[in-house]
Amino acid sequence: MHVQESFRTNFKCIPIIHEVAAGIATEYFNATSDKNKAIALVTAGPGLTNIVTSVGGAFLESRELLVIGGQVKTTDLCLGEVRQRGIQEIDGVSIVKPITNKAVRLNKIVSFEKIKEIIEIPSDKRKGPVFLEIPLDIQGAPIKKINKITKITKDKNVSSNKSIQSEIKRIVKLINTSKRPTILIGAGVKRSWALKFKNKIKELKIPLFVTWNASDRIGSNYSNYFGKPNTWGQRYSNIIIQQSDLHIALGTRLGLQQTGFNWKEFLKNGDIVHVDIDKKELQKKHPKTKYKIKHDANLIFEGILNSKITNKKNWLKYCKEIKQNFPLVEENHTGKGFISPYKFYENISKIASKNDVIISCSSGGAYTTFNQTFEQKIGQKIVNNKALASMGYGLSGAIGAAFANPKKRILHFEGDGGFTQNLQEYGTVAINKLNIKTFLFCDDGYASIRMTQKNYFGGAYMGCDISTKLGIPNWDLLFRSWGIKSIKLNRNFLTNKKFLKAFNSFGPNIFILPIDPLQTYFPKITSRITKEGSMESNPIHNMSPEISNDQKIKFLKYIKD
Repeated sequence: MHVQESFRTNFKCIPIIHEVAAGIATEYFNATSDKNKAIALVTAGPGLTNIVTSVGGAFLESRELLVIGGQVKTTDLCLGEVRQRGIQEIDGVSIVKPITNKAVRLNKIVSFEKIKEIIEIPSDKRKGPVFLEIPLDIQGAPIKKINKITKITKDKNVSSNKSIQSEIKRIVKLINTSKRPTILIGAGVKRSWALKFKNKIKELKIPLFVTWNASDRIGSNYSNYFGKPNTWGQRYSNIIIQQSDLHIALGTRLGLQQTGFNWKEFLKNGDIVHVDIDKKELQKKHPKTKYKIKHDANLIFEGILNSKITNKKNWLKYCKEIKQNFPLVEENHTGKGFISPYKFYENISKIASKNDVIISCSSGGAYTTFNQTFEQKIGQKIVNNKALASMGYGLSGAIGAAFANPKKRILHFEGDGGFTQNLQEYGTVAINKLNIKTFLFCDDGYASIRMTQKNYFGGAYMGCDISTKLGIPNWDLLFRSWGIKSIKLNRNFLTNKKFLKAFNSFGPNIFILPIDPLQTYFPKITSRITKEGSMESNPIHNMSPEISNDQKIKFLKYIKD
């Protein structure tokens, strides 16, 4: 109560209906803002437990999220003696400690310098959430007058210049002596840095790739851009990267979605240079990496760009042939009267502005098809949270992005199942008249659950859609309660004047996309039966449906079993 009153008189305060949405909005605000920062303020007990999902998501994605929570008086803390003493008391610090960079309870009044020390994260460490819990009596205690406030400033990079130069020289030598080098750009490479060096990046004669949460670092029109390799990635991206003899991973943890679940088959015939700020990620042993470099990926990449790199024109030519022969939109089933999510993203990316902020959801068909098909423009900001892959991130993230970018259009893509997780926050959108354009993929439920039950359990459906008692709302009635009309789209939406007018207007709009409940989602990684009779995931270049033998001969010539 005292912290809230202090915030009211010192900060711009934005009421959010539910704490998990507040946490996600705060994360996305910080991920898309060019200058300001947001803080999430929650009450004790359920306020803290409600925000745990967003704390976990920010932790896994290494993003800034400062959460300040209330707590009962220090004299009312149970301190493990009983289960609960104070009203709504729960040990917030113990709950979030494993998923935060720091989790601290203030049991006494501390100086501003101490607060500064708690909430700051050094630049040579991975970013992540910080939780500060303040008991009620500490909040309301009298303090001495503060004459001078020391500003919180980011510390300078402490990496040794000599060490960095040595590593850059080693990498450049490896590139120049290799025949088929590739570079994967992860979220450790800053958006602002990639924009600053975009001309030099364009000139690099090496195939470049991005991870899903770094897709706005490179424009899809760059001649050296070859997509987003992933278990749900573009087929041509996976095929190309698997044929590399030297793979340089910059600022990416190389998780299982990146390498494929069968990580032993990732780049089986090539060497991996892994550049990351986190020593533990470099030592995790999956995938197997030959060169482990603990440094700031931005500085390493800058050094590569400023070095003389041998032109790999034959390798680039081969990569372009592969890209041209495997289109982004492959053959899938889409029933009559429904919109193909792949073709939708193909079309919407054409009319999206380079100034748009784009928020996809973080799981399900609406998410994977976005990352497979949407062609990004340099200047766009694109944010998702794939590590936790929780439903309900899209709308909350769009709200944070809208407050961080009040003059920009926010394109929000989400499935109806995920949207229901935090649909109450459309009240936040409506009352603040946020410039969010919501595209709601409606297949009456949870497409991924429905697909799993169909493929593995013979269509024994349960709790996956309206017919199996999942309570999906009547969207038109729901949105009208906030004074917003929804527009149902068809396949020819790009020529729909009503849609175009709403799309280009300022303020919230909802566009309903009817998605076939039986929509298929290819290409994707599936499992295979080994010689021993067990099941294992295919390597990332072997996506379903399989390519023809002629295509294998022509486009997989550097892949050896």
